[in-house]
Amino acid sequence: MIYLNGQYMPIEEARVPVLDRGFIFGDGVYEVIPVYSGRAFRLEEHLRRLKHSLDGIRLANPHSDEEWAGILDKVIAENEAQDQYLYLHITRGVAKRDHAFPNPPVPPTVFVMSNPLPTPPDHLLASGISAVTAEDNRWLRCDIKAISLLPNVLLRQMAIDEGCAETILIRNKEFLTEGAASNIFAVKEGMLLAPPKDNLMLPGITYDVILEIAGANGIPFEVRRISLAEVLHADELLLTSSTREVLAITKLDGKPVGAGLPGPMFRRMHALYQEFKHNVMRAK
Repeated sequence: MIYLNGQYMPIEEARVPVLDRGFIFGDGVYEVIPVYSGRAFRLEEHLRRLKHSLDGIRLANPHSDEEWAGILDKVIAENEAQDQYLYLHITRGVAKRDHAFPNPPVPPTVFVMSNPLPTPPDHLLASGISAVTAEDNRWLRCDIKAISLLPNVLLRQMAIDEGCAETILIRNKEFLTEGAASNIFAVKEGMLLAPPKDNLMLPGITYDVILEIAGANGIPFEVRRISLAEVLHADELLLTSSTREVLAITKLDGKPVGAGLPGPMFRRMHALYQEFKHNVMRAK
């Protein structure tokens, strides 16, 4: 069951006009919210990030936080899985094809769907994943969670073509930004290194959780630019996202990262993340 423009319906019945600006221009934003034990995790923070994206494309938020909470609660209840991830998709609406904003404005298109929330399989936790590096050739407003994701799609496909799970993005051949669909952390001599949240990366909610866990458990970390050399010579590399939690990157560009196996930082962060998920994410 999904939500589309004020109605709840099976996804097979959902229809959007071909002149929707999301279809024509990719003119819209999205948000992904994990749900644990039937409860949206950090809804306030996700809605704040959604508003940041909407403000970034100059589109009025179609709902108050209270209205969003009601819509999302109903979508959660109408789908069976206790652990889900919600996908929110808002476009500037249906109008004749013109690059300029519709004048007068038209109602936005608002779509919400839910899918079961996967967890990383045991074999990936044991072995880690492989990744490739690539030039971050996206626009300069990566902090906006825009639906026009073609650059990310092409960058992610580079990894798939090489039999890898993710592409690590390097801006100007100088420094790490993020993954094509994830945040990336480096580890050197026991120090967890995180790229700064700025216009060149999406401010990940799981990214925040990782740094909170590190701070609460005495794990030293720095938030700063991470050079390409530091990525290539890291003791460990970690990938994080709402749907993939925490994974170790054990091979990069065909070469082992560190010892080529999940390292001590990954093992500790993964264990602490699971504890956090049990005690906080699932807390009623």
